[in-house]
Order: sequence, then C-alpha cells, then structure tokens
Amino acid sequence: PYQTEPGDSDWAELREAQTLTMKKLPHTGQCVITDLGEANDIHPKNKRDVAERLARWALVNDYGQKLVYRSPELKDAKFDGGKALLTFDFAPNGLRTVDVDDAKGFAICGDDHKWVWAKASIIGGSKKGTNQIEVSSPNVPKPVAVRYAWADNPVCNVYSVEGLPVTPFRTDDFPMITDPSNPNSAEAQNAKRAEDLKKLMEARKKAAEAKAKAGKK
Repeated sequence: PYQTEPGDSDWAELREAQTLTMKKLPHTGQCVITDLGEANDIHPKNKRDVAERLARWALVNDYGQKLVYRSPELKDAKFDGGKALLTFDFAPNGLRTVDVDDAKGFAICGDDHKWVWAKASIIGGSKKGTNQIEVSSPNVPKPVAVRYAWADNPVCNVYSVEGLPVTPFRTDDFPMITDPSNPNSAEAQNAKRAEDLKKLMEARKKAAEAKAKAGKK
C-alpha cells in the first residue's frame, strides 16, 4: 500500500543497502525502478523499461557508447535556515518532474526526528531544471534531515532529463528499523513480545499452582 505518512521502511533500508553495495563493489550496476514497482507484487509488470535501464549500463560500460546510464544520486545536502538544498550527481542535463510540477516523495524533519511531507522544487523549473532541489516545510522551521522515496511503495516523480528516476536516499544517520540494536526494530519488538509472552505464561503457571495448592487445604 501507499504510505500516507512519512517514516521508517524496511524496504527502503534494503534499497539503500543495495545502493551502498553497488558503490563499493567493482563491475556492478544498479537499475532504479521505484517508479515501476507494483504495490502487491515484488515483480514489476513493466519489464520493458526495466530492461532498457539495465541495457544502458551494459551499452556504456561494456560497449563504450556515450549515454546517460545512471540514475541521479544525492551528492550533497546543505541546510540553511528553514530549507535544505540538495545537489545531485549523474544529472548532466538537469532534473525534471512528471505528472505535476511539484517534486513528490520528499520528507523532512527537525531535531525531534518527526518526519513530515515536504515541499520540494527543482531549481530552474520542473521541465528542465538544474541538478539542485530545494526542500522545506512550514512545520519544520529548522530541518536537520531529508529523505526521498523512503517507503515500501513510494510515490515519487523526479527524474533526470533523460528519464532515469532519482535514487532513493536519506541524509540522516538515524537508527534503522532493521538494526537489531534499535529498540524499535522488528527483531527487537519480536524479542520483546517473546519475553512478555514468557512472563505471562510463567505468571499463569504460578497462579494455577497457587490455586491448586489452595484447593488441597
């Protein structure tokens, strides 16, 4: 399902791990398809666009063609007052939006780590702007972090002029929900539920033993 409010996402953390792996391992590539995903199916039905984006990597890196083959990736984030200015790599001809002028899929937060949807605009215009995006929210007067397409099934609409979607990202280093050391992680919550269940069963056992003992008197 689509995410109505911004927040944590284990799928987004998986995508981040894939991106980080691609950056560290030689002779690897990544085809960003967050815009092609199916809400109820791990496999996108639009195979053609997936194949064409993958083909760009091969045509450039293996066959020497001159193409823009890589999705835009966050290069730098600067926070000044109530706004964040984001700069992107791999957008040599600028960025653009589809469907609407506003850039969708951005969330912003302050020191309280409470995420809200943000207003985001491409510097220079939504049809063929620069490689920079300005992000803000009236509900976050002093932002400290921005996330983009950070959801299981994100709604996002920012592309390079060549039609490659911006890679999902976060500027923060907040604890992740897939980190077992995070008390809010699924693993930690499951462990807590198991411990609570154990305590409940022990309490019931003691109550039954006390009742049986009282009946013998």
